[in-house]
Amino acid sequence: MAALYAGGNTSASGDGEAPPPPTAGRRRGGWITTPFIIASVAGLTLGGGGWLNNLIVFLIQEFNIKSINAAQINNVICGCSNFFPVLAAVLADSFLGCFSVIWISSIISLLGLILLVLTVTVDGLRPPDCETGSSFCASTSRIQYTILFAALALVSMGLGSTRFTLTTFGANQFNRLKHQTTYFNLYFFTLYVSSFISATGIVYVEDNLSWAWGYGICIVANVMGFAVFLAGSRFYYHDKLQESPFTGLACVVVACVRKRNAEISSESADYYYADTDGGKVAVEEAPPTKSFQILNRAALKTEGDVLPNGSISKLWKLCTVQQVEDLKSLIRILPLWSSSILLSTPIGIQGSLTVLQALTTNRHLGHRFQIPAGSMMVFSLISTAISLTLFDHFLWPMWKRVAGKNPTSLQQIGVGHMLNITSMAVSAIVESKRRDAATSHHLQGGLMSVLWLVPQLVIVGTGEAFHFPGQVALYYQEFPTCLKSMATAMVAMQLGVAYYLSTAVIDFVRRVTEWLPDNIDDGRVDNVYWLLVVIGVFNFGFYIVCSWLYKYKNVHDQGISES
Repeated sequence: MAALYAGGNTSASGDGEAPPPPTAGRRRGGWITTPFIIASVAGLTLGGGGWLNNLIVFLIQEFNIKSINAAQINNVICGCSNFFPVLAAVLADSFLGCFSVIWISSIISLLGLILLVLTVTVDGLRPPDCETGSSFCASTSRIQYTILFAALALVSMGLGSTRFTLTTFGANQFNRLKHQTTYFNLYFFTLYVSSFISATGIVYVEDNLSWAWGYGICIVANVMGFAVFLAGSRFYYHDKLQESPFTGLACVVVACVRKRNAEISSESADYYYADTDGGKVAVEEAPPTKSFQILNRAALKTEGDVLPNGSISKLWKLCTVQQVEDLKSLIRILPLWSSSILLSTPIGIQGSLTVLQALTTNRHLGHRFQIPAGSMMVFSLISTAISLTLFDHFLWPMWKRVAGKNPTSLQQIGVGHMLNITSMAVSAIVESKRRDAATSHHLQGGLMSVLWLVPQLVIVGTGEAFHFPGQVALYYQEFPTCLKSMATAMVAMQLGVAYYLSTAVIDFVRRVTEWLPDNIDDGRVDNVYWLLVVIGVFNFGFYIVCSWLYKYKNVHDQGISES
């Protein structure tokens, strides 16, 4: 089951194609590569999480950016870091290879971190600090904003590209599913531990020592991860580059348009089944399916389309039936994919608002220790990690004993929807209590404890343990074979769209209501959460309809993998 949690693309070579034999006595691939890759994951995750987890607080304190605007910038950056894996997957599969994408992205991330360090060490690269108790703060200049956003663009690009591509690159070092599963367990254990350390230790350094020390640790971690990755280069197995799968899908659309006046046939002999690489005609097969029948024209043979040797005479005018069916499979699953966007949008909004809420609460544990606001999301992380463990060892075996089979991916995602809605409702109730405490009490210690924010994060983390693996499993099982390498990267794209949509939702709320002023104590953040509840309920209804209408392509893979 752990193999389904990979947050990156999984190339075909990792699904059974054995690495080539050693050349000239040099071993390629296998367990000898794992220490290098896992150490790289640890270093690059520490370097990336150290700046991302505390970004909102950084923007507020160092660049005098208003709280809601800082939250909006944070969501945009999170969206970027989830869009880049898709681009990285295409570059890795078809142009540069995983190894090149990883080392180039590591350098890009390092350059961004260096710029961030400069912004907190060179006075001219950030505005003057606000005076204590003053309502006036110097605004950030255009050149300061330019350097800041350049740094954030570089680090988000590097973080997104390395984190997901390393997943694939490590799995491709093995040719047995058992070994790949063990690697994924090591990968995700390292990912969670590194994320926990960055969200607690590095964020604590940034809040209590200095931003320069915190970002300096990020640079050291990034350099060490990059260096260890390069040190193992002579042991790695490198995949052969492949043609981009999107080329074949685009060919279907173009060919269909070019043959828009052709009459659709029901005879299989009228369609092209040959393999586009070998040019050999396959055994006679059934005609294309009747769903989205208009696309069948792309595989319809007309005069001059096929050469005597069976190959296509003109590309972009004729496609194989398999390419047509691949596009149909993608179209069928898109409604389910789109419903996951509004599943993740409230999570993005909640994450940003939770940091702002934490800044207005009593964060002290005892007399000396204060929980950093940027560390609050670690409660969601811990909840997800514990839930995944409990599911694997207790819930799924119990479910199978009671129901006779494992839960389907769609059932997992559905439970995630319900928990997500519950978390938003709890957030609204807690925010009402926090706002009352903030406006009613003016004595020291009268503010609500930050620990009141923990239950909503635990619930949303548990929900993520349901819906995130369910989505990865569904897309990997149901996506066309040519898109297996992009299936799990589509989860990252969905998260990217969700973060961008969250900024649009917040912007809309600010334009038409007064719920989100710069000082959230004067607003109605609880109403924002109730709005997210309403959005979640309608989206859940849409998801139920989509899942009811959807028919699994791989029926035998409906349940959770027991690997």
